[in-house]
Amino acid sequence: MKHQLSWKVGGQQGEGIESTGEIFSTALNRLGYFLYAYRHFSSRIKGGHTNNKIRVSTSRVSTIADDLDILVAFDQETIDLNYAELHSDGIIIADSKFKPVKPEDTEAKLYDVPFTEMATELGTSLMKNMVAIGATCAIINLNPLVFANVVKEIFGKKGETVVQKNMEAINQGYTFMQKNLGNKPTPLALAQADGQQRLFMIGNDAIAFGALAAGVRVMAAYPITPASEIMEYLIDKLPELGGTVIQTEDEIAAATMAIGSNYAGTRSFTASAGPGLSLMMEAIGLSGMTEIPLVVVDTQRGGPSTGLPTKQEQSDLMAMIYGTHGEIPKVVIAPSTAEEAFYDTIEAFNIAEEYQCPVILLSDLQLSLGKQTVEPFDFSQVKIRRGKLVTDEVAQEDEKTYFKRYELTEDGVSPRVIPGTKNGIHHVTGVEHDETGRPSESPANRKLQMDKRMRKLEKLPEYFPHPISAYAPHEKPNLLLVGFNSTRGAIEEAASRLEKEGLKVNHVHIRLIHPFPSAALLPFIEAAENVLVVENNATGQLANLIKMNVGYREKIKSLLKYDGNPFQPIQVYNGSKELLQHVYSYV
Repeated sequence: MKHQLSWKVGGQQGEGIESTGEIFSTALNRLGYFLYAYRHFSSRIKGGHTNNKIRVSTSRVSTIADDLDILVAFDQETIDLNYAELHSDGIIIADSKFKPVKPEDTEAKLYDVPFTEMATELGTSLMKNMVAIGATCAIINLNPLVFANVVKEIFGKKGETVVQKNMEAINQGYTFMQKNLGNKPTPLALAQADGQQRLFMIGNDAIAFGALAAGVRVMAAYPITPASEIMEYLIDKLPELGGTVIQTEDEIAAATMAIGSNYAGTRSFTASAGPGLSLMMEAIGLSGMTEIPLVVVDTQRGGPSTGLPTKQEQSDLMAMIYGTHGEIPKVVIAPSTAEEAFYDTIEAFNIAEEYQCPVILLSDLQLSLGKQTVEPFDFSQVKIRRGKLVTDEVAQEDEKTYFKRYELTEDGVSPRVIPGTKNGIHHVTGVEHDETGRPSESPANRKLQMDKRMRKLEKLPEYFPHPISAYAPHEKPNLLLVGFNSTRGAIEEAASRLEKEGLKVNHVHIRLIHPFPSAALLPFIEAAENVLVVENNATGQLANLIKMNVGYREKIKSLLKYDGNPFQPIQVYNGSKELLQHVYSYV
């Protein structure tokens, strides 16, 4: 019995590949399996190869698998592009319609299954994906009835006949595959799960849910891959809470509208990807200058320009820190799992209001769209902190005196009022201003206001709940692996493999990107003999940040991947071995 299984379905975009993976994984999630799913898709609406790779396990998994047990193919291209991942006991189940051909250089077994023919006989070829799911059930020794509730939920609105036809398609695929296997157990039979109920969601859903928990009532955004699911989730949920989602004409309008809503006292935000963030930079600077809270979600993707809009990359790091003209206080937070994305989103809104500055929640395509098992959230951890927000009448000696919205304070944060608060009148402008907001070009005032703004975040790294996540069992490790965002799972697995070979490996994942947590990271860098920074970009942006803020330039090396695909554990393992072999001849 296998305790871990890797399954992939592929075909042309528009053939129902995504729904096939969704139905398969949803049923397994409800049985208590841990899952991690990652989908490759084209940047066109229909056509072009797409696939969904799903890892199923009886224990926690947090990244895609290196290899593949089962490949479900709806066309020859799926076999040609993906067969190399199959191990020697792997199985290809392919639609007989396209007369599948197995490449000569694979030991995997090929089974022709008449997906389309069976489905058509039942009423429509669209049910071929259900036949494929049934065939999979036979291979992994799973009772087809586990899909009954999922099928009913998806197709119930179309009537009981449609539900029955889809279940019949699953059963026919199961029966056909059983006969082909000779009614013998396969080496891919899946061990039983624990039956525990857990969440199964993409990172974007976790971010959107976190925004709801944080008290957001307005989202202004323009659709863009891979951020759109945040908007779609909230379009469905926000109205139930008296909130709204506004689809703006562009990202400039989205950012400024979010600023306006926050100024009015309503927690608001926007979400986009690299091209959209480029357009938002002036507005982010406006948030910094006017000291109006603003949360922006950046779901990184392949760039520059339109680049690879549906592929993985982590190349927005420097832009998010240094993209705005001029100098403003800014916070950049980078969760690495869907669970962290939920809690870090809430923290982003709290920090934005407490420090009255823009906060960027940095995700990447793998984290945003990769679907993973998540333990139920602990809502007792959810706290709403609004900082120096004055909600009562402002006490003033003279009614003609403006409210000191930008008062010089020791911590750099001034009192803030919602428009309409009695005696709270003040001026708001994007030009430099005095304590009441009146424009001022005085050199002395300029220095005072700049110093005030810039000292806001001096102590944030000390107070941020988890500036880094560290697995560090060794005082003097041979190797320290460092990453951010979705590389975490691949690094964790690579570290575990290296440990089994007798190497001492620590792992640090950075969650607070800016202000950089130098003091928290320094001891780990100092203790390690070698440091390898793993990231999805071509220039080693995180490695360069570490060198700038911590030092140890000669010790820090990079493992880079920028072909649009996420890291697999084997790639981090091989990169680590290559580095250590260069240093230690015995490795």
